[in-house]
Amino acid sequence: MDNHTRIYVAGHSGMVGSALVRALQRRGHTRIIERTSQVLDLTRQAEVEALFASERPDYVIDAAARVGGILANKTYRADFIYTNLQIQNNLLNASYRIGVKKLLFLSSSCVYPRACPQPMREEHLWTGVPEPTNEPYAVAKLAGMSMCRAYNEQHGTRFVSVIPTNLYGPNDNYDPEQSHVMASMIRKFHIAKTQKSPTVELWGTGTPRRELMYVDDAADAALHVMDTYDGNDPVNIGVGADCTIRELAETVASVVGYSGILTFDATKPDGSPQKLLDCTRLTALGWQPPTGLADGIARAYQWYLQSPYCADVTTTSTRPASKE
Repeated sequence: MDNHTRIYVAGHSGMVGSALVRALQRRGHTRIIERTSQVLDLTRQAEVEALFASERPDYVIDAAARVGGILANKTYRADFIYTNLQIQNNLLNASYRIGVKKLLFLSSSCVYPRACPQPMREEHLWTGVPEPTNEPYAVAKLAGMSMCRAYNEQHGTRFVSVIPTNLYGPNDNYDPEQSHVMASMIRKFHIAKTQKSPTVELWGTGTPRRELMYVDDAADAALHVMDTYDGNDPVNIGVGADCTIRELAETVASVVGYSGILTFDATKPDGSPQKLLDCTRLTALGWQPPTGLADGIARAYQWYLQSPYCADVTTTSTRPASKE
């Protein structure tokens, strides 16, 4: 992609989408097409086709999705599968119809089977069922990757899929009902420090292992894949290392400056026991993650301190989180 091409970033205001916009701007791209969900409903085919007809993007990055943590995935199961299927169907088909040069589809590591061998390699896809708590979202993302391959095989498109690991950083969602593990911990420990709480209780046993990646690293990796890869198989995007939830909580507490006691509610769900990506394919393309976990958490915490989430720590919402 040269700096004069027109690039549509769907979901530009979300955590991943905004990181992709920052990465494109760092590379000198100035013709970035953005639309908020207030002016463009990506679940409506006619609106998406009208945008593509008027803007004629050369490249499309699909970072738009309805997302959330364990609680949101358990509560809004129909919303997660319907909305995500609609968004990706409309974007991929509109991209084919106008003949975009290339499309990048962002999937999720939850597409891998719950009982998947670790680390998870791209060839492990479709070998088992996803974790039940986020199955509707996972099924939608599996369908999106399958759609990319099918369009490439039938229509000769250049649709590439990437599978990011668990991400965190600027523009993460800190809503207590919708947040992922990192944002949830940062918020919990900040409130506990501010209120001088002696203990912080976290969901689950603390034993599941998670791989965490700073979102700006993931955006840079995704653009690197878009520049260097044309295969039908997806590419994992991660750091190639993980830690237990307890270890992660201890690191977050240290960064935030909370010195109280951590407790775990084992009656709450753990989710998948481990989610570690094999990034051999990404490494072979010449990319390595530059940001360490503690450094990334520190950056994320500094963003949180300046965000409305921190200004109103009692904020709650009943709406599923969105990156549309």
